[in-house]
Amino acid sequence: MDSQELQRLKNKYDIVGNDAALSHALETAVAVAPTDLTVLITGESGVGKDVIPQIIHQFSRRKTGKYLAINCGAIPEGTINSELFGHVKGSFTGAVEDRKGYFEMADGGTLFLDEIGELPKETQAMLLRVLQNGEFIKVGSSKVQKTDVRVIAATNISLRTALQRGEFREDLYYRLNAVQIMVPSLRERKDDIYLLFRKFSSDFAEKNNARKVSLSLEAISLLKNYRWPGNVRQLKNIAETVTALESSRALPGATERVELSREQLAPYIPDEHDELLPMAAPSQTGGTGLNDDEKRAFVQAIVDLGQKVERLEARVKAVEEARSEAAFPQSPAAADDEAEWQDQGTPEITIRKASDALIQKALERHGGNIKEAAEELGISERTIYRKLAKMKEEKA
Repeated sequence: MDSQELQRLKNKYDIVGNDAALSHALETAVAVAPTDLTVLITGESGVGKDVIPQIIHQFSRRKTGKYLAINCGAIPEGTINSELFGHVKGSFTGAVEDRKGYFEMADGGTLFLDEIGELPKETQAMLLRVLQNGEFIKVGSSKVQKTDVRVIAATNISLRTALQRGEFREDLYYRLNAVQIMVPSLRERKDDIYLLFRKFSSDFAEKNNARKVSLSLEAISLLKNYRWPGNVRQLKNIAETVTALESSRALPGATERVELSREQLAPYIPDEHDELLPMAAPSQTGGTGLNDDEKRAFVQAIVDLGQKVERLEARVKAVEEARSEAAFPQSPAAADDEAEWQDQGTPEITIRKASDALIQKALERHGGNIKEAAEELGISERTIYRKLAKMKEEKA
């Protein structure tokens, strides 16, 4: 693609930025679109991976067919097979009629499976069969059906790591990874950060009849040097918050654009000295409190730590079981090792309790609505289901 074609593509899909890695991702999407190769899109949460499958679909021979985007992490494990492959009447409680799954509905089109790493192992086996020969069986049926679907998958976790832990099938990984497109993180696109900030501020101002916000050189430097763990999604939230609050504080008769200094912008940027507890954006009353984006960053950090703790516990349990089966007496060295694990585990238990408490609070605020709670916290619905199940087991 020449530069003009690339810019037209960006304009069409509302993509802002001149980063070389981003441009390469877009060019690769267009190049692979005419084929039926399976594409795996990788990148951190919030980088905008969802635009890539839309481009692939629109530039493919399937563009007149259906395009369905499915968040695998948002579907409960007990119903995901039915959602993807359909079910027949009477196959389970509540199955009052036959139902088409997404693979049947998208026949002749494109199916985008986001958060592919969240799929249960049983579903992974069923997905592999579809990718290999286009065959699937509805839940509760014995009839083999065919479908012609282009599958595009995305993940914000390392599937190689999941594969090594036995959480993801090796054959499915290589089947999905025919073509890989990496979407760069925002901290890798430093020169695009202020461009995006200006766009988000301008869009918000026009929509809400507010003044647009620009930044001084020192404020731009502060914006660029922040690590942006929430990527474009986090930048958008902050740009809109800054525009809403600072625009309303501008003096009557001021120009249509407000320029902020580094000192004025700084309170809106989470504190790098404490990654788990970012600074709260200032309020009109001068009070403090975490905004929605900061809550999500906090909870995501806790969830990530919690996952590491669970893997650590599994390793310890495996060692203890091996010792028991071998019927060896525990040596002094082994006792020291065990004490060391216990010392490391104590603060992690507190972290897990904090994570559980935040999830419960979010559910209370949303009247038990798991989808809304997950959106507020910036985690998948599957994560909340798992946490609730684990809390239930611990109470039993």
